[in-house]
Amino acid sequence: MCRSIKRLREGSEVAPPDEVREAALQYVRKISGFTKPSQANEEAFARAVDEIADATQRLVDSLVTTAAPKDREVEAERRRARAAERFATV
Repeated sequence: MCRSIKRLREGSEVAPPDEVREAALQYVRKISGFTKPSQANEEAFARAVDEIADATQRLVDSLVTTAAPKDREVEAERRRARAAERFATV
């Protein structure tokens, strides 16, 4: 759906609740077509974000893996290095 949605789980480490909420907000913005809803739609928009964030948190909390634990900061640095190499100007 959207390439910029980031992974909320790295190995056995789960993203903090604020990242889960940001992902839910991004999802609701994408499917609703609103970056900021009107006052008439604000309550429905906020409720959808809350419900999706809750469902997402339950999902990532219940997942089981046998993969070795990864450090989110190390993985983020690797992604930044790959992006710098990929998009470097010659």
